[in-house]
Formats: sequence, C-alpha cells, structure tokens
Amino acid sequence: MRVLVTGAAGFIGSHLSERLLARGDEVLGYDNLNAYYDPTLKEARLARLTPKEGFNFVRGSLEDRAALEAAFDDFKPQRVVNLAAQAGVRYSLENPHAYVDSNITGFLNILEACRHRGIEHLVYASSSSVYGANRKLPFAVEDSVDHPVSLYAASKKANELMAHTYSHLFNLPTTGLRFFTVYGPWGRPDMALFLFTRKILAGEPIDVFNHGRHTRDFTYIDDIVEGVIRTLDRVPGADPGYDPLAPTPASSLAPYRVYNIGNHQPVELLRYIEVLEECLGRKAEKRLLPLQPGDVPDTYADVEALSRDTGYSPSTPIETGVRRFAEWYRAFYQA
Repeated sequence: MRVLVTGAAGFIGSHLSERLLARGDEVLGYDNLNAYYDPTLKEARLARLTPKEGFNFVRGSLEDRAALEAAFDDFKPQRVVNLAAQAGVRYSLENPHAYVDSNITGFLNILEACRHRGIEHLVYASSSSVYGANRKLPFAVEDSVDHPVSLYAASKKANELMAHTYSHLFNLPTTGLRFFTVYGPWGRPDMALFLFTRKILAGEPIDVFNHGRHTRDFTYIDDIVEGVIRTLDRVPGADPGYDPLAPTPASSLAPYRVYNIGNHQPVELLRYIEVLEECLGRKAEKRLLPLQPGDVPDTYADVEALSRDTGYSPSTPIETGVRRFAEWYRAFYQA
C-alpha cells in the first residue's frame, strides 16, 4: 500500500513508518519538526528512515493546507495515519492556541484532503486523556467522555466527533486510537521515563507527582505499532450491532470506530521508577509533589474491543520495555 504518515519524525510515527517499510509498503512521511521538544531527536529518527527504499518525506504543518494537499496529490496515498498533533497535557495550559491550530484546524485539513481524494481508511491518534474526570476503571470505549480536564484532551475528543461527521456525511472510513502512555526507545523527552532517566544519570532529583501513587497503563512502543498496523489493515464499515436508541461512542451506522490501545496492565508510578532504578543501577532522589493540574490519578485501558476486532495482544512487560529504553538512552546519548 501507499501510506501517508503524519508525524513521521515523532516517536510513534517513526516506529510505525519503519514497520510499514519493512513489510513492503510505500510511506510518505509528513512532519514539521517543530521545537516543542528537541528537534535534533526528530532529525535523528528521520535519518534512520530516509535511506530506506520506499520512504519519502515532506516537511510541513497540518495547518498549512496547501502543503498538505500538495503532499496528498503528489503521493496519492491509499490510506492515511494521522499522528501529527500538538502533544502534551501540561503545555496545553500554557499555549492553548497551538492545540486549536494543529489539532483542530490541522485535523480538519486532513479530513478534507481524505474526503476529496477517496482515501480508503484514515487512522488517527486520539488519547487516553479523553477520559478526563472519569473514575470507573478500566476505561472502556463505551464510556461517556464528556468531562475533559485539559484542552489537549478536549481537542482529541473533538477529533473523534469531527471524524464521525465525515464518516457519516461522506462515507470516509475512520478509526480513532486512544493511546495509553506510550514508552520505549526513541521516546519523547517530555515524557516521564525520559525525564527520569536523564536526571537520575545526572545525579539530579526527579519530580514525582501525586507522591508517585497514581497508576498508568504504560504501553511499549512495539505493542502500539502492532496495534496501529492491525487497525490500518481493517477498514471499518457500519456496525451491524449499533442501536441508535442506545448509542455507544465506540461505533456507528457510519464506517467509524474508536478503540483503546494500551497494555491493560496499570502500574503504579513508584514501581515504574523502581524498575528504572534497577535498569540504570542507580537510586533516584525523589521530590514528592501533588497531582499536577490537567493530570488524572489513574489510567487503565479496556482493550477488549481492539483485541476482538484485530487480534491485538500486548505482550511487553515494563521490566523488558524499560530495560530496552535504558539501553537505547545510554547508547544514543553516550550516558
């Protein structure tokens, strides 16, 4: 297939592009390499992809409609995976306009480009953050998600609503994936594992929010990519079991689906840090702090729907995943 991957220089996008190329797909990467975090890491990810047969790259933003549509017209993708977005919960408290520009206006440009070019399937990144103030665990795709606690979460919920509209009006098959705390080699420097590793190796204290008592459904990158590819290969149709008198947010009479993609194994943050300490051979000095605004105490993915429909089965324990990250970090940064 010809697959357009936005956010191809990002953490998930670069791993996904590598896997698609390995199985023989042609990939066009699209990314603006913005400075939300160190662009040199994005460039290093990209440098691993550019020599590979079947890979091409366009530098551009989702908000740049002309550049995005030109990329579609030149490459003529059959399917699209939209992973480009303004990421980060805490940053959305400081710079809300960036989230509307990229995650709302940019996503509209993606939908319009797909609609007018007969794209077979659009898979896009949603987020576990849409569950917001929900406290029923595990989080299930059938649950209401109308109480976001950050603008980032609200923008991702908006993406799901926008996608459904296009699936309904224009018969565009769309699948939204609610990612749960992804980690692993080539990860994002703004995520906890990266921050902790850097500070522990530098002998600096780490900030541990909610006194380390919150839990996260940490999901290893290889498991995530496996789930994305399985989803990409399964084009949704109308859900024959959908009942308009008892609607579920997860499916529709339109060709639309939303799935959780997580590990289904929540881990307390203190245990996560303990595993990292073992991998690094050093103890962390912890600064215990209260829960941050916009954060939630717990995440826990019910992945039954994704497993049922695609055979998705995450298999990487944190002991393995954190060790692989630590080995990559030491090698990449010569730490």
